[in-house]
Amino acid sequence: MIELKDFSYTYGTAENPILKKINLEVRQGELLLVTGHSAAGKTTLALAMAGVLHHEIGGKTEGEIIFKDRNIKSFNGMKELSRHIGMVFDDAESQLIFTSVEEEIRSGLENRSYSKKELRHRLEEVMELCEISHLRSRAPHALSGGQKQKVALAATLALDTEVLILDEATAELDTKAVRRIFSILKRLKESGKTIIIIDHNIDDFLEIGDRVVMLEKGRIKDIKSPADFSASSLTASSPASEQEISETDRQSLYMPQNKVKERQPIISVRNLTQRYGEVLALDSIDLEIYPGELVAVLGENGSGKTTLVKHFNGLLLPYYGSVIIKDLETSKTPVSELVKHTGLVFQNPDNMLFEDTVEAEIAFGLNNINIEGLEAEKAISDSLELVNLGEKLRVFPRNLSRGERQRLAVACVIAMKPELIVLDEPTTGLDAQESDSMMKLIRQLQQEGHTIVMVTHNMQIVKDHADRVIHMADGKIIEDTRKETADSEQVNRGHIGGICA
Repeated sequence: MIELKDFSYTYGTAENPILKKINLEVRQGELLLVTGHSAAGKTTLALAMAGVLHHEIGGKTEGEIIFKDRNIKSFNGMKELSRHIGMVFDDAESQLIFTSVEEEIRSGLENRSYSKKELRHRLEEVMELCEISHLRSRAPHALSGGQKQKVALAATLALDTEVLILDEATAELDTKAVRRIFSILKRLKESGKTIIIIDHNIDDFLEIGDRVVMLEKGRIKDIKSPADFSASSLTASSPASEQEISETDRQSLYMPQNKVKERQPIISVRNLTQRYGEVLALDSIDLEIYPGELVAVLGENGSGKTTLVKHFNGLLLPYYGSVIIKDLETSKTPVSELVKHTGLVFQNPDNMLFEDTVEAEIAFGLNNINIEGLEAEKAISDSLELVNLGEKLRVFPRNLSRGERQRLAVACVIAMKPELIVLDEPTTGLDAQESDSMMKLIRQLQQEGHTIVMVTHNMQIVKDHADRVIHMADGKIIEDTRKETADSEQVNRGHIGGICA
């Protein structure tokens, strides 16, 4: 159905091709899984098969792509192609442009010339399928990252295209939502749809996959059956979900949180309430976080995790209650002062990146806190080396892979050396090796004296690295536990290097 013949592609500002001599045929009705390490060319391959490279982005192409027995160049732009191919991008937020969830989905249906009755039926069906009916009146920009992915998927599914391409479309979803997407895709495959899933971790979909394409440095390294791939996965170990950590393990790792009196908290939250219109996003939160802790914040999509951490640098101000960071009340302190103490890495790194080079991205934040000259040069160099981007100094950030952009966002924050570092899903878009490197970096920052607050769905990371776990649901903290330690000397000293009594 889709065939790539000796296809190579180079972005307009790049010197070297990102895809090299790709030969691949996607069969009608197949569910194809595409995986590989960060910067392997996965997203570019997805954009090529969707026709976006040829009709929207440009750049240099060699070879050809055939779709429905036609060269993909011969189609009348994306308007014609989108009647056959639907794609959910790795940055779901970039697809959402309307003022409500319902309008987001309805807009595509209205372009399909459905009758009013058919349109209403299709709209209700797809919202129920993706479990977003309760979000119909919400503004997409006010949703959590996982909810945005659900909406982007619903808007694409509503179009009922022959081909569906999903690029990291479940990266920000909780385990329950991923299982729901699995059942949807299984049903679509059974109905004859052609489905292409691009992801670092394809373990959740091996059961329904037909073939696995492994990319490496822009080339097809191997094509395997799902059974063969399962035995020799790219990942050293699959990230565990919240449900997959047994209650016995949970109890052995954590004990009820006791208040620490030996030090003053770096974060003090009192009766914090936040609303988005009529929606109660945070419901009377009380919380203290102490210097040197590495805290993981868990919860299903829409539970309030991102809303909570956005208060820690003044990005959001309380509807009611107070947030105090280093004795500074956020509602009374300019953001320019708060950023000297708190750095926030967004769930979507693209929300942080707007300069023309990697160097300029990091320099922007440093300039805001009056770090310039040789001191700035050293901070930029050191932070890029820490995230393994030392050779990307002059690169346009949007030409980086999703994983590289995630690491750049982290570099922008750590270059400023704030006492408190908040990371919203820091391993999204990273493969297993990069995730391990990211967590080693985070532990290193903690050991150097930084306090770390990390939002994540990855329970393996929590199990391996977090000292304290805050579990949220419906805008409330429902559990606050701390890892046990055998180091009684630290406990007796009241040490807060992440572990305390």
